[in-house]
Amino acid sequence: MSIAALKSGPRKASAPLPRPYSWQVDEFQRAREANVWNGQKVLLIDGELIEMPAAKPPHDIALTLAYRTFSKIFDATHVVRIQMGMVFNINTDPLPDLAVVPGDPRTMISTPEHAVYVLEVSDSSLSFDTKEKASLYAAAGIADYWVVDVVNRQVLVHRDPKPNATAKYGSSYSSVTALSPGQSLAPLAAPQRAVDAGELLP
Repeated sequence: MSIAALKSGPRKASAPLPRPYSWQVDEFQRAREANVWNGQKVLLIDGELIEMPAAKPPHDIALTLAYRTFSKIFDATHVVRIQMGMVFNINTDPLPDLAVVPGDPRTMISTPEHAVYVLEVSDSSLSFDTKEKASLYAAAGIADYWVVDVVNRQVLVHRDPKPNATAKYGSSYSSVTALSPGQSLAPLAAPQRAVDAGELLP
């Protein structure tokens, strides 16, 4: 080191580089309540905001059909929730299209942390719904996750979540069944009521 450098004293630490801001779930929920995104569907996944494409009529029709179907299947001991918060950890709220949660709506004073059944409708987000979101739901222990694929006219039933080090969030579903119209399967939480894939497709 030069004499000049010694006389100048210790070098100041450089300022930290710009870095992404990790959202917490309470911040995200306050922003959503304040309508910061003007009705646009924005998810919080692992601290990161994910903007979803605007829903198209086939998506909305499929979601309406799913709500009508599962509202008939599940009795008063469960609540069928549409695009409402679902907190899996301190910085994740995936806002599933449809989730079936045990309990009564009048007693749900906090955002649910688990569901017996989750469904997503996919018209332009199939890869995200069957990869990243499937891994997220598997990691959260969702035993029954269905994706209504309106483009290919099928319902993809994901079951048996298992640890998987190669998956995005460390877990994945070891069983994935593709159902076409005319083929049916019952939700795990309502085994007495089989659902034909055609009931969920526009």
